Amino acid sequence: MDNKILEDLGLTGTEIKIYIALLELGASTAGGILEKSKLPNSTTHRDLNSLIEKGLINYILEGRRKVYQATDPDSLINFIEEKKRKLKEIIPELKAKQKTAKKEETATIYKGKRGINEVYHIMISTKGKEYNTFGGGPITAEIMGFDWWLNLHNQRIHNKLPSRQVFDESVKEGGQEIAKKPLTKIRYVDKEFAQFQETIIVGDKVAIAVFTENPYAFIIKDQKVAESYRKHFELIWKIAKK
Repeated sequence: MDNKILEDLGLTGTEIKIYIALLELGASTAGGILEKSKLPNSTTHRDLNSLIEKGLINYILEGRRKVYQATDPDSLINFIEEKKRKLKEIIPELKAKQKTAKKEETATIYKGKRGINEVYHIMISTKGKEYNTFGGGPITAEIMGFDWWLNLHNQRIHNKLPSRQVFDESVKEGGQEIAKKPLTKIRYVDKEFAQFQETIIVGDKVAIAVFTENPYAFIIKDQKVAESYRKHFELIWKIAKK
């Protein structure tokens, strides 16, 4: 099992060991957990209390001793929802602090597949008339997976953001699948124009995603730059074929 997923939820490595140990044991005293997890006594008791506070384990008293049990793994969903609820409470305050900045950054770089994912979701959530892209090639599906692209466009459509995109013919099969979706128009250029980067323009933002061995992307927020890239897109759109 990929414990990194649980770490991304905010659990520590030792909390994960204890939680998984309890899932496997079913129910246990602290002594049984110590034996199963191979963790120090002080760490185990600290993390047991932490996991109780997070709603991921509970206990009953049998005489003077506590018998611990992991809650249903579905409770992890509740744990995430509670974190989201708390985050939403402070978003207005964070936005207020952002507005006090003397100068807004006009370019931001994002690294790795997670960074690529963040950039595309920023772009499909940006206010604009259209989602325009050009570039990209087979490498984009190899790195992110075709299902990821389909899901991205489902979310774009949910956001009611129309798109016009120019692909090269080497990815026409996947493009035709995406083109079946509403609010979506796709044209093609010769496969010789296949690229390892894609340019995305929405509203006052331009993003360039680079799909190399160590993928990265960056966003430029500048109305004039966006308009310049949009003109470039329109030229490509005119010569591209359906």
